[in-house]
Amino acid sequence: MNKKLTYIVIAVSVCLVIGFLSGFATQSSVNDWFVTLNKPSFNPPNWIFAPVWTVLYIMMGIAAGLVWAKGFHHLWVKTALYHFGFQLMLNASWSIVFFGLKEPFWALVVIITLLILLVLTIRWFRIVSNIAAWLLVPYLLWVCFATALNYKIWELN
Repeated sequence: MNKKLTYIVIAVSVCLVIGFLSGFATQSSVNDWFVTLNKPSFNPPNWIFAPVWTVLYIMMGIAAGLVWAKGFHHLWVKTALYHFGFQLMLNASWSIVFFGLKEPFWALVVIITLLILLVLTIRWFRIVSNIAAWLLVPYLLWVCFATALNYKIWELN
């Protein structure tokens, strides 16, 4: 296996594991606490989230792998991947705060911070690899949607 493909496989695996672990926090509340919340009309059905997140985590991993393959010794690559790592931690912590702690307001603070860091990550990825930056755009759009959804759930409850 060539070096680039190895980095992509590792990065995709890390993203999927983070997503899988985040799912534990979600599972604990999605069928009891979450169903009791007032939700906006644009709230999608629960079944849609797992496949969407799976595709997004794969795209995120491919993007990170492409950046990593440019050489971790390079300052811009390191900076891009540090941003990526921090936004991935915020991504995971959102599930813990929203579903695990059942705190929509604090989850909103987390997701807004995630959104800002994600924009910065895309900017750094673009410096290293345009393709990697574009692979994060669907994720950015989904996080924008999730931010609006989080806000409305907090507002309605």
